[in-house]
Amino acid sequence: MPVNLSAPDPAQLRPVAGVRIGVAEAGIRKANRKDLTVFLLDEGASVAGVFTRNRFCAAPVQVCREHLARGAGIRAMVINTGNANAGTGAEGLVRARATCIAAARQLGLSPEQVLPFSTGVIMEPLPLERIEAGLPAALADARIDHWARAAEAIMTTDTVPKAASRRILIDGVPVTVTGISKGAGMIRPNMATMLGFVATDAAIAPELLPALVRQLADASFNSITIDGDTSTNDSFVLIATHQAAHARIDTLDSAAGRQLVAALTEVARELAQAIVRDGEGATKFITLRIEGGADEDECRRVGYAIAHSPLVKTAFFASDPNLGRILAAVGYAGIDDLDQTLIDLHLDDVHVATQGGRHPAYREEDGQRVMKQAEITVRVGLGRGNAAATLWTCDLSHDYVSINADYRS
Repeated sequence: MPVNLSAPDPAQLRPVAGVRIGVAEAGIRKANRKDLTVFLLDEGASVAGVFTRNRFCAAPVQVCREHLARGAGIRAMVINTGNANAGTGAEGLVRARATCIAAARQLGLSPEQVLPFSTGVIMEPLPLERIEAGLPAALADARIDHWARAAEAIMTTDTVPKAASRRILIDGVPVTVTGISKGAGMIRPNMATMLGFVATDAAIAPELLPALVRQLADASFNSITIDGDTSTNDSFVLIATHQAAHARIDTLDSAAGRQLVAALTEVARELAQAIVRDGEGATKFITLRIEGGADEDECRRVGYAIAHSPLVKTAFFASDPNLGRILAAVGYAGIDDLDQTLIDLHLDDVHVATQGGRHPAYREEDGQRVMKQAEITVRVGLGRGNAAATLWTCDLSHDYVSINADYRS
């Protein structure tokens, strides 16, 4: 069961003007499940994306990068689940491009105006014929209010769909931000198998989107980890349709720009945290706040050392306050001149360690009280400067092993 996460209410997911979504059952891996999704974008929409840094990236990632670089004006996205089209060599690229050609023919577009996305099993040929056969039904299903259907259709080992929406006023004009994501395992986005799509009708200068999508990723999807495995298919896409009737935002360093960034960040962060809450076998949602670093990079290194330690993660699963494991992870995070006598450790309101050793007032029963909670905040003070970073992770349970041992069956 996910940690304090329920399926989104479709009525709470606001349509974004200029975006229509269709879903179909194409039988890509299993029969009788939604597994093919299309996004249709009105002419004039702007699209930017960030993708996995895994050098063994999937064919659709390579094609998406090519098409975005050409700047032809993206008008459609095709997303399949059940097959990642990764580790498929030259034939995988042929099939990813053929997916774009098939969609473009039916929509009267050029293939470069279509982005393909895939998620699922690696090293199996993409069943192109099933995608081609399913496209007409997906296109016929396209509606402005199908965000919840799409959130369900892009799932793999997820136990619940993930979606979020916000409505703000810019210059008195309503502006919508809505997004979906998927992911539960093979998650350590480094821009798992992770996909995220966020759209807004805000009128924003198109040239701002590439930097903005990177900023949003760093504040959300690049601050989560479940198991430390960076997927071959990680993709996060930002769409702006420019259809809201407010004055165009030409700089993010303006009142309107800051409003929009705040709303986008809230949605992206909610979607990212939902992935952790639904981590394969997760029973605890853990916030890691690393403070007092010389720079943000070393704070993130410490946070990931804690988050990726099997000993730490299994202790959280067992509600065992074996907290020396956290201190050990801080010590091997790669800060060569770290002074252990300056380290502080808190579990929520419990001061566990100070000056590199056990706090005089710390009692193990207090640590266990916090460890039994479904949501836990770990705060580490490094005593080296003023930088800080926040990451989100989960525990490691028996179910994680079972789910991944049986994934292909």
